[in-house]
Amino acid sequence: MGVAKVAITIEDELLKRIDRLVNQGRFPNRSRAIQEAVRDKLERLDRGRLARECAKLSKKSEQTMADEGLREDLKGWPEF
Repeated sequence: MGVAKVAITIEDELLKRIDRLVNQGRFPNRSRAIQEAVRDKLERLDRGRLARECAKLSKKSEQTMADEGLREDLKGWPEF
């Protein structure tokens, strides 16, 4: 995986908090702290998007489709 160097503008208080975490050994450096924070935020956004899409699904129609698929699969199974 490649990496790119970027310049960002960040509030003083946020930078102080990041520096404290680095000094405490929670992160090896500022870059890693910021990279992990961005990754975590993006993952939360993705999970939220997935939850919103799942909320749009109809439980009844999803169950009907699952049952239909199962019936088709069962046709190929040997009888015991």
